Amino acid sequence: MCENNINNSSKNYLDNVINKPYEYGFYTKVDSEYFPKGLSIKIIKLISKNKKEPKYLKEFRLKAYNKWIKMKEPEWGNLFYNSINYNNILYYSIPKNKKNIKSLQDVDPEILKTFEKLGISLDEQKKLSNVAVDAVFDSVSITTTFKKELAASGVIFCSISEAIKLYPNLIKKYLGSVVPIGDNFYSALNSATFSDGSFCYIPPNTSCPLELSTYFRINNKESGQFERTLIVADHDSNVSYLEGCTAPQFDNNQLHAAIVELVALDNATIKYSTVQNWYSGNSRGEGGIYNFVTKRGMCIGNNSKILWTQVETGSAITWKYPSCILLGNNSIGEFSSIALTNHYQQADTGSKMIHIGKYTRSKILSKGISAGNSINNYRGLVKMSPKASYSRNYSQCDSLILSNKSQANTFPYIQVKSPYCQVEHEASTCKIGEEQIFYFLQRGISIDDAIGLMINGFCQEILNDLPMEFAMEADRLLNLKLEGTIG
Repeated sequence: MCENNINNSSKNYLDNVINKPYEYGFYTKVDSEYFPKGLSIKIIKLISKNKKEPKYLKEFRLKAYNKWIKMKEPEWGNLFYNSINYNNILYYSIPKNKKNIKSLQDVDPEILKTFEKLGISLDEQKKLSNVAVDAVFDSVSITTTFKKELAASGVIFCSISEAIKLYPNLIKKYLGSVVPIGDNFYSALNSATFSDGSFCYIPPNTSCPLELSTYFRINNKESGQFERTLIVADHDSNVSYLEGCTAPQFDNNQLHAAIVELVALDNATIKYSTVQNWYSGNSRGEGGIYNFVTKRGMCIGNNSKILWTQVETGSAITWKYPSCILLGNNSIGEFSSIALTNHYQQADTGSKMIHIGKYTRSKILSKGISAGNSINNYRGLVKMSPKASYSRNYSQCDSLILSNKSQANTFPYIQVKSPYCQVEHEASTCKIGEEQIFYFLQRGISIDDAIGLMINGFCQEILNDLPMEFAMEADRLLNLKLEGTIG
């Protein structure tokens, strides 16, 4: 292109890219350091340096990186996607005006507007009496509400970066204790690059007085998101944690590789709920998030309990299997999930229940809905160790197919090494029939409303497990995602 054909706006843009590359997605600037795309030992050291991390955490990252470069990306999933160029990702990106944030008044107004458009008004949430929110924007915690109110009960709820500085003993004890850095390809990548996330500690004999919530947002087109969540419930405590997430509509794919670690000690209960609405790509399969997440809870104590409830409606690709390791005697793990795929989405999701202690119990309830040209897989593992005497599992996997071109697959794996255990598994696959649609149409109900009613009935058992606000959001999302699917 010749000089005369470049208009003034193009000139300004090119000048800005050259002079301020970090503001245009090519680099991110933190403390006068420039972070190029790609991953190397130098980048990891820069991340650790700019976050002012202790030596042990820098070594934690470097050890993870050295494991990651020797590992291969898993290929066993029933997923089909273009290979990821890990050197074309920005691993550290922070919003402008992140520094010196001490309250909501210090947060960039544009960021607050973004959350308000998503229905997550941080200012409004601050006034509520039942929900504390940690807002994570491009892998960086922007603000956490109600910290003082929670502290009055001894509850710690803050960003994991803050916890590293203020509560080093807890972090050193529990970080990587449930998901080791070399557990899988994506856990090693996250352990090397995680920049922020949420930390929660419930002290002994405490019932958390508020619902805790984290809302994740990927806003930078060039960056991935590698947040980390760590929740520890000490003995005789309980907590309910809610997670939401979203991303803008870009025509390229972005990578989300997170880790969630839950630790439940004696008589502790953790309830973890997720409504996942990352961008899933357009109707032609262009764009969308690659969602490769490792979520695992460990019931270390006797009579401990971990309850997972999740609704998956977003992401172009989803690879996620929330798991429970039932180590303590009489511990309980439950997993309830709705996974909806439409257009060209692909989901390979499920759960793992690993029974080690005696008299342990687990339950898996999975609902898969396939539409368009999508692929929806349930992949589950139930394992009874030789010492898990008198333990029991019940699994139910139901699939609903809305299109002749979509797929619904179930891959259960059951391993029982104790003769004193009981394992039950049942699965069903069905399709909405013409007579059902005709029944609704005869009563003046539109096709979209009819589909919504049937989907709601199909998923009701799981929606009932969600807190009211999340259940309403999930119901709206399910109906929104399926508009125009039939007809």
